[in-house]
Amino acid sequence: MSYVFHRGEYINENQAIIAKDNRAFRFGDGFFETIRAYNGQPLFLEHHFSRITDTIKAFKYKPAENFSLDLLRNQITGLLQRNGITAGGRIRITFYRRAMGFYLPKGDDLSYLIEAEALMENDFQMSPAGKTVDIFADFKKEVNKLSGFKTLNAQLYVMSALYARDKGFDEALLQNSKFSIIEATTSNIFIVSNGVLYTPTLEDGCIAGTMRMNVINLALENKIKVYECTLNPHNLLSADEVFLTNAIRGIEWVVAYKTKRYFNEMSKKLLAILNESAAQYGAK
Repeated sequence: MSYVFHRGEYINENQAIIAKDNRAFRFGDGFFETIRAYNGQPLFLEHHFSRITDTIKAFKYKPAENFSLDLLRNQITGLLQRNGITAGGRIRITFYRRAMGFYLPKGDDLSYLIEAEALMENDFQMSPAGKTVDIFADFKKEVNKLSGFKTLNAQLYVMSALYARDKGFDEALLQNSKFSIIEATTSNIFIVSNGVLYTPTLEDGCIAGTMRMNVINLALENKIKVYECTLNPHNLLSADEVFLTNAIRGIEWVVAYKTKRYFNEMSKKLLAILNESAAQYGAK
């Protein structure tokens, strides 16, 4: 039996928990956070909690007075233990406004659901095959104050995932209304040219990924230059490497975009650094 954590208790994952007037279901009034488990513990949780609190503020939610990093850590670790996850795992927290109402809610109290499932590997792994990508051009992501948050309104990402599936690619790349490359369906994107990393700036509308931030910080700590800037399709064609970052999968190298083929030397180097950092984090 597997469990989820919802509104203060651990319950059977098959138990009905979403009412018909749930605002996440009706209006997408919520957001989510995905966290990697490493050695049976939530990895880089402080970074995730910082983004959670930023999102709560931006969307005007009202968390319980005792909501804190330590409380969330205890709830997650309790769920991991109940589900028998002692190594790698995937954690998802879905936050939503609990009140009833229509577009205007009758209150702003925050509720959340925590799920956890085991992964095959404890460390971050890189596929030897690499990812194939193409640009999803049917819809563009609008840039505004909410662009960087992981909201429950994910239709753009669903459509880009369907595009990749139907065209035979592993991932699709998204553009903003100015045709800048900003991210992939499930990941942030980096390109490598002459040993320097380039990644889209948050001002261009990409998700403010926690793994994106970790990779930038780890690169700088290891004297690898990083620039946050505007990227376009021409940059993809002139790059030496392209890789994707994701809180669950870590770093994934891209092998091909159109007729362009890429190396993965920097990707493998950063993956080793990331795994070392994760091991040190878990040893604290």
